[in-house]
This record gives sequence, structure tokens and C-alpha cells, in this order.
Amino acid sequence: MKKTRVNHEIRLSPIRLIDHENNQVGVVDTRDAMQMADEVGLDLVEIQPDVRPPVCKIMDYGKYKYELSKKEQRSRANSKQAELKEVRLGRSTKIGDHDVEIRVNQARRFLMDGHKVQFVQRFRGREMAHRDIGTDRLKGIVDNLADIAKVEVPPKFAGRQVTMILAPDKPRIEQIKAKQKREAEATATAAAAAAETEPAPVEQPAEAPVETAEKSEG
Repeated sequence: MKKTRVNHEIRLSPIRLIDHENNQVGVVDTRDAMQMADEVGLDLVEIQPDVRPPVCKIMDYGKYKYELSKKEQRSRANSKQAELKEVRLGRSTKIGDHDVEIRVNQARRFLMDGHKVQFVQRFRGREMAHRDIGTDRLKGIVDNLADIAKVEVPPKFAGRQVTMILAPDKPRIEQIKAKQKREAEATATAAAAAAETEPAPVEQPAEAPVETAEKSEG
């Protein structure tokens, strides 16, 4: 990572200057640029050191470093979040349709969260003579998840198994999430409106106590 130079660390002159309002000032002497930065109470920061003359900008260096740090944190977080999840379709091609559905739903959750998914279909014994069963199943999974995913690595055989990788289709997923959010908000609004218009319960008058006459002894 290239070191960012600020104020007195900038030794080359002249420089190409951008002021604190993002205006292209042009090529100026470095001392003049430092003076301009001092006049507005900001720093002169070298942002493109590999060009000649180097490009410098007048800015709040502390704020710049903070925003750069936050950007790097988001980048690291995103790289950690995006993982390759594996979904195994049983130990043979005899896996039931219900079990396949469970695994497809699991893969859908992974894809909606932004992860890639690798499907693995294994073959046992003579099943290798009917490899089309496994590939047909994977094609069916592709069709099932076509609304949120795209094939990154098509079905590929390795030994006694075939694998396939699906990647999330981010634009479509964002559309689905936006639709779900709108529907949830509409449901919440309707529920709140229904609660406001619902009549208050009417209190029933309390029943008067029943008096019983005591028999006189005589």
C-alpha cells in the first residue's frame, strides 16, 4: 500500500492541486498550495504520487484517514462474508425428492445471503453407468434457483462425483429483497391501521348480587 504524504512530507514541486471544494486549481508551487491549505485550516494531501506532477488535494486529513479506514473495514467484512458453501446431495443418486428439496431450500438461503454454493452429487457402485441421473438433477436445481442464481461452474465430474457451483445473481436478489421489504412495510401499515379503527371493547355492567332470604327458625 502506497504511503500517503501530507503537508511537509510532500517534497516534489510543482504539484497538480485540487482545492477543498473539489475544484481543479491546476499546477502550482507546493509552497503556495501549503499556504492555501493553511488559510482554510486544512491539510495538503498527496493522493496520486505516481504521476508527474503528483496530484494533491486540500482536505481534512484526519477525516480522510477515518473514511479510508472504514472503507477498508467494509471491504474486509464483505470478503469474509462471501464464502463458498457446500451442499451434498446424499451419498448416492437415490436421494429422495423431499431431501433434495430441503437441500435446495438451504442453498437458496445461502445465495440470498450472498454466498456461492457448490453442489456435490456422489455415485455409488453401478450408478456411474447412469451419470445422466446426477446431471439431470443438477439441471433441475439450476432451473429451481434461476430466479436468484447463475451457473458459475457447470457440472464437472471428478472421480465418483459431479460438482457444480452457483453464484448469487445480485441484481435479482436486491430486487427480491426490496419487494419483500415493501410487502413487510405494507403489512405492518395495514395492521397498524386496523388496530386504530378497531372499536374499543364495551364493558358489561356488573350483575347485582342475588339476595337470599334466610328461613326463620321457629
